Amino acid sequence: MELRNDTMKGLKRTHYCGEVPLTPCEVTVCGFADRVRDVGNIIFINLRDRTGLVQLAFNDETDREVFAKAQQVKGEYVLMAHGTVRDRDEANPKMKTGKIEIAVDDLRILSRAQTTPFEVTNSDKVNEELKLRYRYLDLRNPKLQRNLIMRHEIAKAAREYFYSNGFLEIETPMMMRSTPEGARDYLVPSRVHKGSFYALPQSPQIYKQLLMVSGYDRYVQIARCFRDEDLRADRQPEFTQIDLEMSFTDVDGLIGMGEGFLAHVVKSVLGKEVALPLPRLTFADAMERYGSDKPDTRFGMEIQNITETVKGIEFPVFTGAVEAGGSVRAIVAEGAAATYTRKEIDKLVDHAKGIGAKGLAYIRWTSEGANCSFKKFLGEGDLDRITAALGAKEGDLVLIAADKDKVALPVLGALRLIVAKRMDIIPADKLNFLVITEMPFFEYDDESGKWLAMHHPFTMPMEECLKDLDSDPASVRAQAFDFVLNGVELSSGSMRITDYELQQKMFEALGLTDEEIAAKFGFLVDAYRYAAPPHGGMGFGLDRISMMLCGADSLRDVVAFPKVQNASELMSACPSAVDKEQLEELGIAVTETAE
Repeated sequence: MELRNDTMKGLKRTHYCGEVPLTPCEVTVCGFADRVRDVGNIIFINLRDRTGLVQLAFNDETDREVFAKAQQVKGEYVLMAHGTVRDRDEANPKMKTGKIEIAVDDLRILSRAQTTPFEVTNSDKVNEELKLRYRYLDLRNPKLQRNLIMRHEIAKAAREYFYSNGFLEIETPMMMRSTPEGARDYLVPSRVHKGSFYALPQSPQIYKQLLMVSGYDRYVQIARCFRDEDLRADRQPEFTQIDLEMSFTDVDGLIGMGEGFLAHVVKSVLGKEVALPLPRLTFADAMERYGSDKPDTRFGMEIQNITETVKGIEFPVFTGAVEAGGSVRAIVAEGAAATYTRKEIDKLVDHAKGIGAKGLAYIRWTSEGANCSFKKFLGEGDLDRITAALGAKEGDLVLIAADKDKVALPVLGALRLIVAKRMDIIPADKLNFLVITEMPFFEYDDESGKWLAMHHPFTMPMEECLKDLDSDPASVRAQAFDFVLNGVELSSGSMRITDYELQQKMFEALGLTDEEIAAKFGFLVDAYRYAAPPHGGMGFGLDRISMMLCGADSLRDVVAFPKVQNASELMSACPSAVDKEQLEELGIAVTETAE
């Protein structure tokens, strides 16, 4: 049998597969053969495109040449079919077009496929590395296609919202000067200026501030950004940011604009309403209650302070923590005593130690009584007093951390999530947005013994904190905020410093010399000498928003061609070596080092 590909000559697609009318009419559809069922004198082919499936039907009334061609079709062949829509004998409720089929009178095989290394529509069970190596096949999976289509809809909704609110979309350079922004830059060597390098932008931060200085008032850009940092489920070395900046506003104005955007996106993409204004928590309150600056508020299990309750209990772990300026904190996992055996609790203790805790105390209250890990240190009535203060009851598990707050709170925050997932108490269908405000301006670095900026150096401190910049850096709060959804940070934003003298003072507070300031930020500092309107902005992670609204587990599921843990891309095998001649043109030599 001669195997040759047909052409589309004389036919033009009239409908996508998932959009074929459910009433009789003539249609022409195109797509991939998803499933072929040949039962002798009847052949059914499920044809798949990005909108869904439709069934093609061939029987003894079909033209013999067309029927013979249908017999050749195998999985993933690219087909074009013309025919008449008719009702199916047995409807398939799992398909949008499950009530009808197409009686085909013209079939074209446009491209033939070899046997694929895995079943495209069942790739969830396939090794991740194999799927990424054949990413172009995995991208045919309807689940991934739905994710990427939703990502497109989110980007579309973003442009609609910001355009309607008077924002101008302006592109900023992809190759820029290297400036310190918290992560390593990806560097691009210059052929013309040998020995000099461009940096790929970690964000358009400086340029968008300059646009405010230039009078553009409201800027937005769906910007590609790059950071050379270690990867995880919600991080990629190259990512997309819905970036914006506004003049003549304040923190509340920025937050209001961001809230409106998120509500618009959720309504446009999911058809759900988001109640505004969004709940707000200060950074301090979020840490006190949830042990995280991006808390998941879909469930309770909030952290409680029992420092006063345990006073008088001569348990060295408690007394030592309080004497060192720390506290004693606890969470109550309702009904978890049956699930968490002693062996399971030991795993939690190991995890707590792995993230900085010295240990973990617990009370496991079963029908046989309350088993307490520090029972020998308790006096009469002490255990009852602790459980009463916490509201714990039979069946509950109490986890207790005693340390400095910067250790105890994050440790319990992490355990809170682990236990909630283990107990399956997190409602998957809820969207709990949250705004975290009054972020600390500085954070203390134990290694260097210095106060470092928690944000970029252009962030404006709260006015009442300006007097404490030198004397009490721990108390200084920033006019900065984060948007959080279900425990994932979607956006960071802040008001910017526009006063030349205050900006100099901030650079000095961060330990930068005049030479470093001039070398790294001179053009921005100079711009402020010519006056700048008050302004601020934020950047929403398009990848993260897409991941959350799609219900995906990883950014890889919403990025067409993602990188893996070591920042390589398996399909194209990049990064890769380049020719010696290319390096010589750039004035670069690669030095091999021993492993």
